[in-house]
Amino acid sequence: MVISETAYLPTFVLLQNTNKMEDQQKNKVWFITGASRGFGRIWAEAALKRGDKVAATARKAESIADLKTQYGDNVLTLELDVTNPEQVNAAVNQAHENFGRLDVVLNNAGYSLVGTIEEAGADDVRALYETNIFGTLSVIKAVLPLLREQGNGYIIGVSSGLGHYTLPVIGYYCSSKWAFEAIHESLAAEVKSFGIKVSIIEPGAYATEFGSQESLKFAAGMDEYAGFKAKFVEGLQGIKRGDPNATPNAVMALVDAENPPLRLNLGDQNLPHVRGTYAERLAEWEAWADVSNAAQGN
Repeated sequence: MVISETAYLPTFVLLQNTNKMEDQQKNKVWFITGASRGFGRIWAEAALKRGDKVAATARKAESIADLKTQYGDNVLTLELDVTNPEQVNAAVNQAHENFGRLDVVLNNAGYSLVGTIEEAGADDVRALYETNIFGTLSVIKAVLPLLREQGNGYIIGVSSGLGHYTLPVIGYYCSSKWAFEAIHESLAAEVKSFGIKVSIIEPGAYATEFGSQESLKFAAGMDEYAGFKAKFVEGLQGIKRGDPNATPNAVMALVDAENPPLRLNLGDQNLPHVRGTYAERLAEWEAWADVSNAAQGN
């Protein structure tokens, strides 16, 4: 019996389409804010090295220009100030048009404000929230229509262990991470039915550039807090800091998971702190339970 070569065409096309689907599952398209240094840079390069495609953004285009030289068409470098909603929309749409889809949206841009609650002025706090909160929201709102249309996608926000407990002198930064956590937790429930996943990455202390002058802003100091802040800074010197280059495997495991967790700690320091913090809170709430319950009124 003679079988025409065309008889195999449907099977070949089916296999070809299956292979394309598998390639799309393996090779993801990322949109990353704050990709010039720190975790953003490390994770962008890790994604590119494994064959993924990345739209890498930074406030200064020259800070990420070398990625284009090294990775060619697999990377799209974009200048982006997340506090500019119009620029955010333009960057997201350009990335989507360039790659045809967005699989992973990583909100990493942010900085810390150093100053006590009394020292930091309203303008200092507003500027912090413009980047850490409203900048993140601009990215989320820009990508959601595209991810809904795709029927899938993954939004990942980079928070901190300080989204669960606080430290003095950087209380406003901690507050931005508490708000960041609440926003992403609500978002996860709201977009689940659209096939969109949400996770929060919570790094502990790491030896990144986050402590550099470019990632810190300082409120005007007051003499009354000078001694307290000096002791606080001295105490930070002894903190164990993780190696940021040890983190990509954990992040890639998160990204590739079929059912990723809402929260992922990075490092071995957060969980002990969180356990202790919540144990203290629960004990205090229990101790005052009678007073709390009496306030119910019925």
